[in-house]
Amino acid sequence: MNPHYDGFLADHYTWMFGAPYPDLVEEQLGALRQAGVAEPNSTGLAVDLGCGSGFQSVALARLGYPSVLAVDSSAKLLAELERHASDHPAIRVVHDDLGQVAANLSAGTVELAVCMGDTLTHLPDRRAVTQLFADLSAALAPGGRLVLSFRDLTTSLTGTGRFIPVHADADSILTCFLEYEPDVVTVHDLLHRRDGHQDWNLSVSSYRKLRIAPEWVADQLTEAGFRDVLSAAAPRRMALVTAVR
Repeated sequence: MNPHYDGFLADHYTWMFGAPYPDLVEEQLGALRQAGVAEPNSTGLAVDLGCGSGFQSVALARLGYPSVLAVDSSAKLLAELERHASDHPAIRVVHDDLGQVAANLSAGTVELAVCMGDTLTHLPDRRAVTQLFADLSAALAPGGRLVLSFRDLTTSLTGTGRFIPVHADADSILTCFLEYEPDVVTVHDLLHRRDGHQDWNLSVSSYRKLRIAPEWVADQLTEAGFRDVLSAAAPRRMALVTAVR
């Protein structure tokens, strides 16, 4: 479990996107269609690795996937997904590490795997990324598709540019501050909230993200046995990388 999520960010995760949940599902539907995701076959299994509160999982169910495995290490985010998935019996939540789940998928059984919403940069190191690609290459059926979206953090921001406003309303302000190292960025989330007396209180939590470029990801996918690797821009300033097994 990433303590940053269940201990800090999960309570504000969907709020920080600044849009109603149905709109966020529509946004991910658009990204999936941009990635070439089509209607599944009659038994198609889709795996959503790092599903968070489930924007992609619900989108996949709406696309018609008869089985959607929604995997996340945050119990709070999975509970939120379950509240939104009551009309989508295809979705099954799994509270586990995404790398462990990917490593134990049966060979050739997955039609579609997605790892979206910047989940990829949360892996501990580049070796974990390449291992994930190898495991998904084995799990995907021939012709199966992999869809990734993540932030390219390889260009360092400087000075006050390292302060990023995330979202705000009348009672809450979320800002992040970035500290760069050669291979990772430490993200400090700063949340100001009003209490009942209208005083502002500050909560802070930090986590690390990998600095990986779409070109590096594409090279690793090719080495793992994927073909037709394509890169494009995705919503919210993310890179979208797709590949076929």
